Amino acid sequence: MSRPLRIALAQFDFPLGEVEGNARRIAALITEARDAHRAALVVFPGLALSGSPPLDLLSRPAFLAECRRGIETLASQTRGITAVVGWPCRTDAGVVTAASVLRDGRIIATAYARQPGAAAPACVFELAGVTMGLAVEDRGDLESDAIAAAGATLGLVVAAEPFEHEALARDAERLSARAASPRLALARCNAVGAQDAWIFHGASRLADADGHLHPPAAAFREAWLTADFDPANRRFAPLSWPAEGDASRQSLTWRALVAGTRGYARKNGFGSILLGLSGGLDSALVLAIAVDALGAENTTAVRLPSRYTSALSNDLAQEQAQALGVRMLTLPIEATVASALQTLSPAIGEVPGLVVENLQSRARGLLLMGLSNATGALLLATGNKSEVAVGYCTLYGDTCGGYAPLKDLYKSAAFDLARWRNAQGDGVRIPEGVIARAPSAELREDQRDEDSLPPYAVLDALLDQYLEHGRSAAQLIDSGFEPDTVQRVLRLVRISEWKRAQGAPGPRLSRSAFGSVLNLPVTSGYTG
Repeated sequence: MSRPLRIALAQFDFPLGEVEGNARRIAALITEARDAHRAALVVFPGLALSGSPPLDLLSRPAFLAECRRGIETLASQTRGITAVVGWPCRTDAGVVTAASVLRDGRIIATAYARQPGAAAPACVFELAGVTMGLAVEDRGDLESDAIAAAGATLGLVVAAEPFEHEALARDAERLSARAASPRLALARCNAVGAQDAWIFHGASRLADADGHLHPPAAAFREAWLTADFDPANRRFAPLSWPAEGDASRQSLTWRALVAGTRGYARKNGFGSILLGLSGGLDSALVLAIAVDALGAENTTAVRLPSRYTSALSNDLAQEQAQALGVRMLTLPIEATVASALQTLSPAIGEVPGLVVENLQSRARGLLLMGLSNATGALLLATGNKSEVAVGYCTLYGDTCGGYAPLKDLYKSAAFDLARWRNAQGDGVRIPEGVIARAPSAELREDQRDEDSLPPYAVLDALLDQYLEHGRSAAQLIDSGFEPDTVQRVLRLVRISEWKRAQGAPGPRLSRSAFGSVLNLPVTSGYTG
């Protein structure tokens, strides 16, 4: 009777570019897997050595050479356990994502990501009488049939798959289908952590050879994941496996936004956060995210009232700041705006209303950036995807900031997310009055967002169909959207790329994230 094989998946965050530091941590984790967890095999996520995504670092020979030295050093240090480590590798076919099997002081095998139009040879090796196949999951590709055909009964998958909506369901469907067809048990270790716009959710999984899926590991959480594999029936028995408690869309979205904000701040050397708190939904949501990410003690909220700021807005901002325990500053903008108008008026005469509105937003941006410079705090921009898509924002005003947590979150989803966060049992994080009030920039008397835009329910549904699903103007009209609304919204999307191109990065939540996925031309005559 065959003995179970102890496997450890190292679902940990490995920062991009910190090759030497990552190598030291990987070496320590290999030792821990061997000595503390008694594992025979430890598997690391895709590109653990380099961090992910390396983007154009892959064009730098010195970076690739450092990665090569790192994997060779790790191999020389590996004793008493087999380790699988992902890294970027230069081959005759170019630079590819790879994963190497380290044992007894050397590299015994390396798997490469499948290149378009070419099938890489299956990577197989033996461990304790079990034939294993190793695959690098890149853009969702995995040659499970090839591994099984090469004689493997257990497939190991290293991945650096970024989070998108429906990510856990998508990953589960892929893994189950790949396991059941060739009767190949699979262990998939996915990256966790945040890098610029990319959020890696982890949620590593096991699939028995009959396609049975074990629950995913907790998403957005670093953890050791251990399981015993029975070669006789090709099944796993999870041992230490922190489970995913809430896989709802709102829960995953919230944790992705918090992970993105925390990762961006910490990896770029920011210990504190500040933001303008208007009394509206978006800034209230960003404040709650900031507190969850870095703590109330490291978060500052700033009220920047003008003559058009209502008492309700000031009161709601104060209510939330007090409830969350964050420091609140109040910096009126009237004097700054008046000074700008006084300087500008001789050059242009009577100042148009739009100029006055934008000067207010830019006065706020000026003061917030001054605070950021003075304190070293990371300024968060508070705009949402609906506004970013159609350019309903002021460049160098409310777009100011180093990171934009809501950049890929539609306004309609922001309402749902605020309600979800308030229901989590630790008190109201976003005042109910903020959620209930009509959205307004408060740049003129009685202003409402829907004076300038279609209702958010209509706008967001149209944008989702256009951006996420690629529907044309004709298809949108055929599906029931008003022709004038379609043409107006698509025109706004088309002419606003110049603003988006200058905006702060933000966490990617979808396949239509501006900047990290969608890069539209600034100048274009295409209208469909």
